[in-house]
Amino acid sequence: MTPTLTWAQLRDLKCAELEGAADGWGRSSNRADAARDRIEQQLLTGLRDTQEGEAAQAAVARLRQLGRNFQYVYTECGLLRTTLNSLAHEVKTQQRVLKEALDDAAALKFTVHADGSVTYPAGGEGLIDGAPLWGGTASSSGAPGLLPPSGLVAPNPHAARAQDIADRVTGAVRAAAEIDWRYAGILRRLRAEEGLKVPDSTWKDAAGDAAEVRDAAGAYLKDAIPHDASPAERRDWWAGLTQEQREEYLAVYPDQIGNLDGIPALVRDAANRDNLQLLIGKLEGRDDEKSVTQLAGLREIDRQLGAAAKPGEPPMFLLGVSDEGNGRAIVSYGNPDTAKNVAAYVPGLGTALDEEFAKGDLKRARDTAIATREIDSSSATIAWLGYDAPQFPDGMNSLAVMGDERAEVGGRHFSEFVGGLAAVNENEDPHMVAIGHSYGSRTVGAAMQEGGGVPEIDDIVLVGSPGVGVDRAEDLGVGGDHVFVGAAENDAVTKAPSKLQGNLGAVAGPAGFVVGGLLGRDDLWFGRDPASEAFGATRFRSDEGPPLIGPQGFSFGAHSGYFDRDGADPVSADSIALIAAGKAHKVKVEEPR
Repeated sequence: MTPTLTWAQLRDLKCAELEGAADGWGRSSNRADAARDRIEQQLLTGLRDTQEGEAAQAAVARLRQLGRNFQYVYTECGLLRTTLNSLAHEVKTQQRVLKEALDDAAALKFTVHADGSVTYPAGGEGLIDGAPLWGGTASSSGAPGLLPPSGLVAPNPHAARAQDIADRVTGAVRAAAEIDWRYAGILRRLRAEEGLKVPDSTWKDAAGDAAEVRDAAGAYLKDAIPHDASPAERRDWWAGLTQEQREEYLAVYPDQIGNLDGIPALVRDAANRDNLQLLIGKLEGRDDEKSVTQLAGLREIDRQLGAAAKPGEPPMFLLGVSDEGNGRAIVSYGNPDTAKNVAAYVPGLGTALDEEFAKGDLKRARDTAIATREIDSSSATIAWLGYDAPQFPDGMNSLAVMGDERAEVGGRHFSEFVGGLAAVNENEDPHMVAIGHSYGSRTVGAAMQEGGGVPEIDDIVLVGSPGVGVDRAEDLGVGGDHVFVGAAENDAVTKAPSKLQGNLGAVAGPAGFVVGGLLGRDDLWFGRDPASEAFGATRFRSDEGPPLIGPQGFSFGAHSGYFDRDGADPVSADSIALIAAGKAHKVKVEEPR
């Protein structure tokens, strides 16, 4: 690329003016964010609490749209700020290269010309007559402007130095010209569409804008994000940033900051609410099954985030969201940073980022949070979909439910997530509970066995469990008296055959299956039955639930009713709430199997 700058222009360029413009866009971004927050926290809440009817509903819809518009302004202005700051950062790097070269030339009394060539004086001694060798001019092409006389001569010691200076001067100018060209294109594309509405198509463009700015600003911001650090180190990294740096990370990398364990919940929530809109824009218009399914789940989460919490319901925090794999979503009801009691619910078989998760699994966490906060108001409950749970039916991948791999991978992620919760919790010794349902109980079991386990966890709740990978409750690292099990009589998953039964049945048929059942009487597919006496956990009462095959046909309701406070016998849900609130001694106990 032919340079469009001279070295004098690069030297005299005032990057402070670029940074000043960036500050202006930053102020606009912050004002838009404050306006959005006022709409969501004050205007919408007040309107919902005091007004009813069609007019009120229409006003709520308009305010939500206005809030989304301000959110878009916040995002785009933040991207502009970071683009300008990154441009200044890269240009200043080339200015430093240029200054060092010019300083070297001045020290050697070389002359740097407008075209970047460098003239150097006579120096050294001729081999024949000992006279000083001629000076010359070096350019970045390497061709000297003035040639010494022909004949046997020694090199002028100044020539190589002049050549190096010329190369550095021209290299800095060319690099700065490339930087200017690259960022000019980005800034031209950071333009909003006309009109007052911000539809999904515009958020799709915003997602593209964010990706482009991320690529350009990689050296300016991304390299510093401590992905490989511990949650405590990430917490300290974030605490050590300036307010401006935090705002830039939130604007450019909401997906990474929002999903980084060890970052405060309020920050993760703000980042993920922005990332949620970017993901919706990204998936909008795609017709493949995965995108359609995840988009429905994201829209339902977005709807719930925009709805006002009813009296007695805890506030909702979006601690993680991603379209990775089958989708990721982590939602907390109550602030886990300030709560004394924090419970994390891990769902199992068939769970993915879809509308069913957003309505069903989030309701389980919300209902548990409400019940727990009735016992102790300083409580939060989290729905944690931070792994790919096995899907059924899912072709050959359906076999994943029979294996440990997804549980082990998920267990490692869950362990790091809990470590992040503990790192930012404001209480000296928070009470933390892991709740595993179905295959999620195997995931919790894997987390407790990985490395040093999850030392932050105080109590474990296992419901609808096909086994957790250990034969004794005490092997989960919290002590047998801190492991609690719910197993409905009609829940077929809690009576799944053992691997011994399966293997003998495959070899010897029905007789082998029976023999395997006798030999492994208390065993399930993933180890000893957590509800058995041999396992050594505390079994709490659960409604027996509908039979697997009954008058109404096939029903899996017994496997999914553990969190239902509206059912005929909510004792299981109440027991989970008591354990989550640190009142496990009050649960209604049932005899083990």
